[in-house]
Amino acid sequence: MQNERVTDVLLVPTMIQMFVDHPAIGNYDLSSLKHIIYGASPISEAVLDRAARALPHVRFTQAYGMTELSPIATLLHPGEHVGEGRRKGRHRGAGRATLGCEVRIVDENDRPVPAGSVGEIVVRGDTVMMGYWERPEETARAVVDGWMHTGDGGYIDEDGFIYVVDRVKDMIISGGENVYSVEVENALAQHPSVLQCAVIGIPNEQWGEQVHAVVVSRSGVEVSAGELIEFTKTLIAGYKCPRSIEITETPLPLSGAGKVLKRELRRPFWEGRERRVS
Repeated sequence: MQNERVTDVLLVPTMIQMFVDHPAIGNYDLSSLKHIIYGASPISEAVLDRAARALPHVRFTQAYGMTELSPIATLLHPGEHVGEGRRKGRHRGAGRATLGCEVRIVDENDRPVPAGSVGEIVVRGDTVMMGYWERPEETARAVVDGWMHTGDGGYIDEDGFIYVVDRVKDMIISGGENVYSVEVENALAQHPSVLQCAVIGIPNEQWGEQVHAVVVSRSGVEVSAGELIEFTKTLIAGYKCPRSIEITETPLPLSGAGKVLKRELRRPFWEGRERRVS
């Protein structure tokens, strides 16, 4: 950026976190950077706040979508990250449907749900893929009556803003209550000792699943699992808080696109079981 005077970049949240937390960020002239577009996975409010503090001259836009949507379905514009938009909490959302797209939230029977209710995010428009190459059955499951099923859970507000709460497969059901890992991760990420975190469901004989967190702590900082659990209780409901936390300095496993591979974190807990739920 310093040498080439880069003005616009596209990053996933993991990259933003690594960028703004780098100890040498203050040693470079980043004044040319004007705009960061981010997407591919939800960003924690703590990381977004750190990015805004580290780069106060930069505007942020979130683009939500997937390859099958060519690839954008919604946009959260820079103005919604600050001022009135932030006061309304829109900086936590994914924005509104972009040109050529319709977005709605449906239940397990593909019926639209009321505003504020969580369901699956589906998208319709000319940007929806024709199908998976030579996989007609998979295509039929993904695209129903022209609506692409994203596999993401979310809700829509009265103004048409979409909020992604979790991947449907990453939702944790503990004692009959739905727990969205993104919400728990947002709470954990606000603790000053937490560099990265990921929340998964692991087997629990009494509750079916329990909320488990893997936390990457900041170098040289000591923090206990008990301290982190008590911290989350001040931010979210008790049943959503982690019941167990693994603290490590080893980076979380990432895909080539920079997404945390939660299946790798879940594997040792569910190994040898026929189902990935209890």
